[in-house]
Amino acid sequence: KDSSQLLCTVTQHTSRNTIRSCCLSNTVVSVLDVLFSAGPFCNRTWDGWMCWDDSPPGTSMQMCPSYFIDFDPSETVTKICNPDGQWFHHPESKRVWSNYTLCSAHSKDKLKVNLYYLAMAGHGISIVSLIVSLVIFSYLKSLSCQRISLHKNMFISFIFNSVFTMGWLSMTSCGSQTISAINPVSCKILATLVQYTATSNYFWMLCEGIYLHTLIIVAVFVGEQQLFWYYVLGWVFPIFPAITYALARGFYFNDTCWISANSHLVYIIHGPIHAALFVNLFFLLNVIRVLITKLRKTHCAESTAYMKAVRATLILIPLLGVQYILMPWIPDIYDKQVIYIFVSVLSNFQGLLVSIILCFCNAEAQTALRRKWVQWKIAWGKTGLGETPFVSHHFNCHTTSSIVETSRATCSAEVPAEVPSHRQTETCHLMPVGQQESG
Repeated sequence: KDSSQLLCTVTQHTSRNTIRSCCLSNTVVSVLDVLFSAGPFCNRTWDGWMCWDDSPPGTSMQMCPSYFIDFDPSETVTKICNPDGQWFHHPESKRVWSNYTLCSAHSKDKLKVNLYYLAMAGHGISIVSLIVSLVIFSYLKSLSCQRISLHKNMFISFIFNSVFTMGWLSMTSCGSQTISAINPVSCKILATLVQYTATSNYFWMLCEGIYLHTLIIVAVFVGEQQLFWYYVLGWVFPIFPAITYALARGFYFNDTCWISANSHLVYIIHGPIHAALFVNLFFLLNVIRVLITKLRKTHCAESTAYMKAVRATLILIPLLGVQYILMPWIPDIYDKQVIYIFVSVLSNFQGLLVSIILCFCNAEAQTALRRKWVQWKIAWGKTGLGETPFVSHHFNCHTTSSIVETSRATCSAEVPAEVPSHRQTETCHLMPVGQQESG
């Protein structure tokens, strides 16, 4: 790059002005030195990133600038002054050249190591949080319903993806290259399983959107949906792009352990994932449109409960899809490693985000856990003085849960004994769109 191109890469305005003023202030002094000096020497100059003083023939050295994130200030920059008093020109570009190679030679390796540990930590934490969520949903029988079954399957797909990803990263890390060299077949099988489970994650999220869309808009009868086709979409369909990807990599881009992503073959996986994200977005926005219309007319609790369920699923789309949406458009800038770290955090902590949004922050799950805690204290005689004994009453109700079926299912709930109230609660039922129009 020439000086003007190099200067443009300095993104900080103050640093750019400092460099420019430094070089301009030394121009007059450089001319006087040429007039009164003896012997050839290279004039002081600037290369777009740093200033260089007058130098005799030989190699000049400076410390790497600190205003680039991927530069190591402890390394050195070199610039060669030829015996004829001219700065060294690069043989390929034929332009004056400063050697900044050492500045970023080790920073890229450091970035890879940091991203590796970030990925391992993220997937490890995600596995723990997902297992805890599975235990909560399995233990709390009052939350058992079809949508919780979809949640559980999505949690399992994220657990599998984290396990396979951690195994694949262990085999492809810098210190484990001998493992992938000794056993390349198992390494590529792991790579295929990573792609399969990653695709499965997004198709299970699509299942969540389809389920809500069918429950609120499409269904024309009261009853439970058949989950068989959701299992096919979430577990079976992702097999086909994964196998296609594996065959294509084996025939056309068969690098070591299929580490490189610099191939258009990755769109065999990314294409279905993009499709799942956009279809899911369409379904959820359509559901929100219907629910907003209902809330304006009736303000019923059931519509509010549906809105919570849709909102939780809708939030996951940008959080889980950012690496597939943002990565192809990362600009060619020198601080883009910040973007890589940001995307890495979101992609590696996906399981944790799913657990927080669908389980830990769910009001009904929190209420059920508190109810179980009170029951446990009563069972062990640990209620404090003055506490009202907890009496269980079982009855059928239409729950307003954001994670369980509303008017389409009955649930068994436990509530403290209360004095009967004369206040009546508004009840309403969301009729499918088809029934509304026909009625």
